Amino acid sequence: MNFEKIILVTRKTRLEGLIERFNTVGQAKFYLEHSGGNFDLYQREHDRYYQSVEYLRAILIKLAKFHEIERAFLPNFLFSEKDIVVTVGIDGLVVNTAKYLDGQPLVAVNPDPEFIDGVLLPFNVQQTEFAVQNVLKGQFQNRLITMAEVSLNDGQTLLAFNDLFIGVKTHVSARYTIQQGILAEHHSSSGIIVSTGVGSTGWFSSIINMANGVVSKFDTSPEVIQKPTIDWEDEKLVYVVREPFISKTTGANIVCGYVTPSEPLLITSEMPDGGVIFSDGVESDFLAFNAGAVATIKLADKKKKLISNTAKK
Repeated sequence: MNFEKIILVTRKTRLEGLIERFNTVGQAKFYLEHSGGNFDLYQREHDRYYQSVEYLRAILIKLAKFHEIERAFLPNFLFSEKDIVVTVGIDGLVVNTAKYLDGQPLVAVNPDPEFIDGVLLPFNVQQTEFAVQNVLKGQFQNRLITMAEVSLNDGQTLLAFNDLFIGVKTHVSARYTIQQGILAEHHSSSGIIVSTGVGSTGWFSSIINMANGVVSKFDTSPEVIQKPTIDWEDEKLVYVVREPFISKTTGANIVCGYVTPSEPLLITSEMPDGGVIFSDGVESDFLAFNAGAVATIKLADKKKKLISNTAKK
């Protein structure tokens, strides 16, 4: 592949979000300090982020054609098959960007390793030039990340890099039928989480933590629930039902398990309105999931390429 362009994807800082909310830096600072917050922390984070962005602009523009977009514009941006994509930000930016790609290599950069864990961010700012140069030469290795996909019976689809949520957009109970293989059950719950291997350390993990906390509080001899280990490339997803309610018409026997190529998950909505399916925590980008809708949840056909290193072939 002869790559022709580098696309740098950025995100707004928390300080920029506050300025949009309160109009000026001074008003944002006043709000934070009078609510017990530390404005200096926000300012330091903002400054260090843009130092990294400016450094990347300066080096990337020398390597190939260069274009920069902010995260909010991703849904409407058309990536070329000859693009190299560079993200600079937290893990969530990688997640937001990856689902809009179709095979383009993604170089994920940690702009502030001192404060950002960066599970999905293998490169720091200083390593980026060397990494992108090697991608341009075809001298790189990548990890093929398994994605989740939901398709509705009306033809709509949605991809997830981390996880899918199926439920209600408010806090009322979600009503649906869940089916896997020959097993089916009516549910009333707080919704279903379906996680990829990448996402299994996030929302899904917190549900396991909650379950262990409940068990340890009420059981004098508890056994710790071990979180399933799923590699990023594994051909399976994991799902869990949140707070299933048992009644005369609803059960709680099908509450967790794996989604595999041979065993997709089928969810039939029984909600008159308010039902939604969204991915990766982006609630504003959702599929309506009301009565009559049937969702098939499976592994996505294509995997995403996250550059892991730039060792020579």
